[in-house]
Amino acid sequence: MNGWVRIAVLLVGAVVAIEWWSSRFPVDTPPVAPADAPTSGVATGESRYPSLLPPEAVATLKAIERGGPFPYDRDGSVFQNRERRLPDQPRGYYREYTVETPGSRDRGARRLVTGGDPPEVFYYTDDHYRTFRRLEVRR
Repeated sequence: MNGWVRIAVLLVGAVVAIEWWSSRFPVDTPPVAPADAPTSGVATGESRYPSLLPPEAVATLKAIERGGPFPYDRDGSVFQNRERRLPDQPRGYYREYTVETPGSRDRGARRLVTGGDPPEVFYYTDDHYRTFRRLEVRR
């Protein structure tokens, strides 16, 4: 039993040390905007698109606006919104599009999701649908 007590004391001590260390040296994390909070900004040379977007997302937005072509068969398919991270809408309202990820061997994790036909709302995710940012795209 003495060995188990020693292990428990060491574990508790490790947890306390980690908590103390993290309170002294907090990690700066950027705030996450809710999916329905629009993100606006001005990208260099492209005042219609938010500045937070990578250039590949701007290229995808331009392809959406002209109706394609798209590099992947899944581009333009219905986005199900199964996790309900976007506002509830009827099935078929949301469409998803791949945002190229340089160096990735597959579609990667970045997507644009549009709502409406023609699109009236735009969302960007860079973590495969875990979080979204609503975009203000000027027409």
